[in-house]
Amino acid sequence: MAIDDIGRSEPVGLSVNDQAIGFLKETAKWCSFLSIIGFIGIGLMVIGALFFGAMLASLSSMGASNGFDTAVGGGFITVLYLLMAVLYFFPVYYLYKFSVNMKRALQMKDEDTLTSAFEYMKSHYKYIGILTIVILSLYVLLLFLALLGGLANM
Repeated sequence: MAIDDIGRSEPVGLSVNDQAIGFLKETAKWCSFLSIIGFIGIGLMVIGALFFGAMLASLSSMGASNGFDTAVGGGFITVLYLLMAVLYFFPVYYLYKFSVNMKRALQMKDEDTLTSAFEYMKSHYKYIGILTIVILSLYVLLLFLALLGGLANM
């Protein structure tokens, strides 16, 4: 499909009509908005990781431990939030690159940029799909371990 063929009455291969172009433009705008919100969320996760980790570590130094080592808990919270921020970064980045490339492709009528935009969209959904499979697998594993633990206590 060549973007230069858009709007011609004789389609050559696959063509995109004006309505589809409008849908792609609107999708690119929403993806841009969602990716910016995602980057803000990642920034807040990193700030939260550092803030809560430091807060729990300072509680430990003040002797406010109730049988729970808050310094270790603070380190765990920091690492957990930073890990979540890293895992969340890639789909947000792919979404952002999709929106930028889609806007550019439609504006410049560039087929290579359009292909690149769809490649980023594919990467976004592939990443989300794999992450979903991993999380669901962890849920099944945790459920199985909980059932084993429950049966062992009977």
